[in-house]
Amino acid sequence: MQMRQLSLHLLVLLFLATAIGHSQQIGILKYGGGGDWYSNPTALPNLISFCNSNINTDIDPKIETVKVGSVNIFQFPFLHMTGHGNVFFSTEEAKNLRTYLLSGGFLHVDDSYGMDPYFRREIKKVFPDKELEELGADHPIFDQTFQFVDGLPKIHEHDAKRPQAFGIFHEGRLLLLYTYESDLGDGWEDPAVHNDPEEVRTKALQMGANIIEYVFSS
Repeated sequence: MQMRQLSLHLLVLLFLATAIGHSQQIGILKYGGGGDWYSNPTALPNLISFCNSNINTDIDPKIETVKVGSVNIFQFPFLHMTGHGNVFFSTEEAKNLRTYLLSGGFLHVDDSYGMDPYFRREIKKVFPDKELEELGADHPIFDQTFQFVDGLPKIHEHDAKRPQAFGIFHEGRLLLLYTYESDLGDGWEDPAVHNDPEEVRTKALQMGANIIEYVFSS
């Protein structure tokens, strides 16, 4: 009976991994702990519109919210996570997210200032055997349709720290990107939200498009 259940579980994972590879939809990751996972509500719709108009993607404009522990995360090749506060993953949620990422999924985590210590703590539950590695400016993610010769751009200034892009890799594949001290999501929002100059919003959207292009073409 246990072997039959294990085989069924593996078949389900194979099916879900195949689904990841054929979908063009983005999900917002809903996590526990009290952090505002729902922040920047206009960001992803604007990014999707920009990508579909500028880099020939055909991403579904409908954005779904999905819980960390839900099997539904396997429907999405790309998950986005953001916020300003606490993050908490249960043991089962961490296991589910790990399986999703190792099965071909991708997670972009954009710290909108304030979630950094909590995210770093919780991602160790997901990958206790891996470390966040800083991406150099020569990484291909900065050289897609749009070129960023200095690496991750600074969109909003809060702490006078340099922007950094971190990744988690498995067998050479980047499966998680963590953008820190940049605030890309705020730059993707409607112009009236932060009153950013157009060149700042464009820079944020172009970097976001590079992330999308890199993930969907890998």
